[in-house]
Amino acid sequence: MGNTEAFIRTAHPTPAEIILNYVSVNYMESIMVPAGYQAEARRTDTIKKYKGKYILAVEGSIPTGLDGRYLTIGAKGDTGLKIVKEAAKNAGIIVAVGNCASYGGIPAANPNPTSAVGLSTVTDKQDINIPACPANPVNLVGTLVEYILIGQAPQLSKIRRRHWAYLGRLHENS
Repeated sequence: MGNTEAFIRTAHPTPAEIILNYVSVNYMESIMVPAGYQAEARRTDTIKKYKGKYILAVEGSIPTGLDGRYLTIGAKGDTGLKIVKEAAKNAGIIVAVGNCASYGGIPAANPNPTSAVGLSTVTDKQDINIPACPANPVNLVGTLVEYILIGQAPQLSKIRRRHWAYLGRLHENS
């Protein structure tokens, strides 16, 4: 949730401008009206309808212990692991937002009882890491806007971070 809250505090463009003018947020638990089976139908319909075009943004580590049952979502009780794998399969780009989604974060630290991992561990598709806790909303919005304008995944470093956002040190810009 911290990354979502950071995103809603961005200023240029504002979250409202992004959501109303640039993207259609078909499935996001924290802002959508449908719940239960209706929310699940929205997710599966979006994956089918926008195959290869949608942006998958994941916040939080992925619990893999007990076949992912440490995190279940929705009326059917699907695991977060299953949902991420299904959604990642046909995504246009995949964005890991925050340290937990990027690298596993604190949940992946010893003793790691849920076997939490970062997003790249559970999908065979390349993801874009936007680390920090919470992630810098400018880095997230810049990544989304670049994909929307250009239509392809941006250039990344060896550890799958954005060059323009993570190439130098923060104090070099002050």
